[in-house]
Amino acid sequence: MTSYLTFRILKGAFVVVLISLLTFIVMRVMPGDPVYLLLGDGQIPITDAQIAAIRAKWGLDRPLPEQYLVWGSNLLRGDFGTSLIRPGVPVRHMIFEAIPVTATLNFYAILLAIVVAIPFGIAAAVRRNSIVDYSSNVVSALGIATPNFWLALMLIVVFALYLRWLPPFGLRTWHGYILPVIVIATEEMAVLMRITRGAVLELLPQDFVRTARSKGLSERGVLYRHVVSNTMLPIITVIGFRIAFILSGTIIVETVFALPGIGRLFVDSVLRLDYQVVQSLVVVFAVLVVVVNLLTDMIYALVDPRIRIS
Repeated sequence: MTSYLTFRILKGAFVVVLISLLTFIVMRVMPGDPVYLLLGDGQIPITDAQIAAIRAKWGLDRPLPEQYLVWGSNLLRGDFGTSLIRPGVPVRHMIFEAIPVTATLNFYAILLAIVVAIPFGIAAAVRRNSIVDYSSNVVSALGIATPNFWLALMLIVVFALYLRWLPPFGLRTWHGYILPVIVIATEEMAVLMRITRGAVLELLPQDFVRTARSKGLSERGVLYRHVVSNTMLPIITVIGFRIAFILSGTIIVETVFALPGIGRLFVDSVLRLDYQVVQSLVVVFAVLVVVVNLLTDMIYALVDPRIRIS
């Protein structure tokens, strides 16, 4: 187990380094110059010497390999650098300020998706070709096919503009979380519902299920003791995968609802060519994906003893 964890950690570290290098290259080849964005609309005259001094201050005059090595060595020491667009503001402070919003949003979205999708998926499989089954198929298909940004805009129009029940943007109160959570949870519910239904349908005709029924166990006991417990592996796989990549949907949702989270910070930093913030955020995202995948594999061993034995 120790050798396996060591291998996975080294593999994950290599992936993080590779992603950080690719991000560094992409940000440098993007059109535009952060120095001119920093100077504003150009109404105040500035000389070439002053521009060169600004580049020297931020290390933008150094060769690209040197810039990457300096940034990477600082990152290993926990120094994320300082924002180019917000001079004097540490990148770490900006990230830690935005993390609680994104974490809260994703936590409630995943929780809502699990609570709704798994029971609904089990019921759809047990009552195959019933109204419950047909409804689950329709809901899951719509949830997967509906773009997050379109659903977010429609919810804003209905619940914020027409009904005036919920705020259209911002987090002045906890009500500001309701619409974004629903948008993110919709796609997660659709995927989990379909996976749960398929896993239960695959297990229901198995020999061990028929044996359990022949021993006189109730249908509910067979379902929860033998069927549902054996569907946990594919469900855990999907949950781990969705948690790791849910930030892609969060970026869109936070931008539409103007939420001060990681997603909106990432978009604003890309548009303003804030190299330090973008590179640090991508590394944080990459580490999150690696850690979640590793935790998912470890949970496998807790759920299925056969994996521990192997």
